[in-house]
Amino acid sequence: MDRSRQFSENVDNFLYIYGVIAPDIAMSSFIVEGGHRLSGSIAPQGAKNEALEVISAVLLTSETVTIDNIPDILDIRNLIALLEGMGVKVERHSKGKYSFTAAHINEFYISSAEFVEKCAKLRGSVMVVGPLLARFGQAWFPKPGGDKIGRRRVDTHIDGFIKLGADCSYDTSRRAYKLSSTEHLSGSYMLLDEASVTGTANIVMAATLAKGVTTIYNAACEPYVQQLCKLLTAMGAKIEGVGSNLLTITGVDELHGASHKVLPDMIEVGSFIGMAAINQSELTITDVHYNELGIIPECFRRLGIRLEQRGDDIYVPAQDSYVIESFIDGSIMTIADAPWPGLTPDLLSVMLVTAVQCRGSVLIHQKMFESRLFFVDKLIDMGAQIILCDPHRAVVIGHDHRMQLRAGRMTSPDIRAGIALLLAAMSAKGTSVIDNIDQIDRGYEDIDLRLNALGAHIERK
Repeated sequence: MDRSRQFSENVDNFLYIYGVIAPDIAMSSFIVEGGHRLSGSIAPQGAKNEALEVISAVLLTSETVTIDNIPDILDIRNLIALLEGMGVKVERHSKGKYSFTAAHINEFYISSAEFVEKCAKLRGSVMVVGPLLARFGQAWFPKPGGDKIGRRRVDTHIDGFIKLGADCSYDTSRRAYKLSSTEHLSGSYMLLDEASVTGTANIVMAATLAKGVTTIYNAACEPYVQQLCKLLTAMGAKIEGVGSNLLTITGVDELHGASHKVLPDMIEVGSFIGMAAINQSELTITDVHYNELGIIPECFRRLGIRLEQRGDDIYVPAQDSYVIESFIDGSIMTIADAPWPGLTPDLLSVMLVTAVQCRGSVLIHQKMFESRLFFVDKLIDMGAQIILCDPHRAVVIGHDHRMQLRAGRMTSPDIRAGIALLLAAMSAKGTSVIDNIDQIDRGYEDIDLRLNALGAHIERK
């Protein structure tokens, strides 16, 4: 995930926590009875962020693309519904396995105000812009979340499309950018202003059907982008440098059908590691594709969590104490996000709440996104010892499981803070209520049912 997807989540976070937006009385909630240890094994779902990209890529061809291991979560269901509204034929073969055929796209509809309005309500819709522009010569790029969205909200995407030869104008009535190309897009050299994951993916998809060679420097190289490039290559695209920050795409006249399987979600893997530790539980996380996790296991080890790789599984033993490491010179451990192969920012919220019950202190530094740490006020209300230094940094002084958090009522402001609050509630003394769990459902499939199977006590209401 990157700036182009996160800003509106940050705004939601701020508004919910500081009471500008009142909780919707009709929204769903989790009632969580804390203090229950977990045991058993759990398999991570398919990677949400990868699925959003590869599902959008089906728009690049009229032939059938089959994708397996798609997670059944709200954001994915909404994107599939959007594609069906555009004319994509969608077939569900089994749980998580779908075929998509974009042979008869309604070009009038994808230019309509109704379509633009629907896209504005779905953050994942950003990924359909590149494919539509490349194949049909036009696309609308709405500005989700209203006017106060930040100057660099969509810059990386649009700058890339302009370098490929697209014309760009802003329609004030639709609150959206109109991108168009009377001729085919043309390959170009570009140095991205930031290593945006969604920006890189969008530009790569557009470049596959452009005339000539496109070179993208400072490209994001997260596994999500690598997986997208593997699918595009299977569809007939010519892409070099996959896995690096320098991608070279030689455009082709057309792409064809292919099959693809989505990787396990590394964010879920990290969430389950933190869940085991904060509840002093023994847990096995199966089929994780360990070699694709990068620095994630090592970052949890820095919090004192013992992990064992057993084939393609991760075994997390129960421990009496989790001791946070210090740097060699004795200074406080700092855990910070960074572009891949650094730590994904999506896991910092989980690592922060996990550290609440470790022994020692750690500085959590959220470099990429403002306001993502504001949810710690709820943890402080529950008894956590956290100093929020500024919107980007928080110091956690761990309880070492000598004191349980207090149960409370809280609102999930976004996906990642939501799962962190769920972890806190599961470890707390008493019964907590988490409102606005639709945010959690956007990223985690049947999380209550799956955790209850491990021994958690979570009721959906």
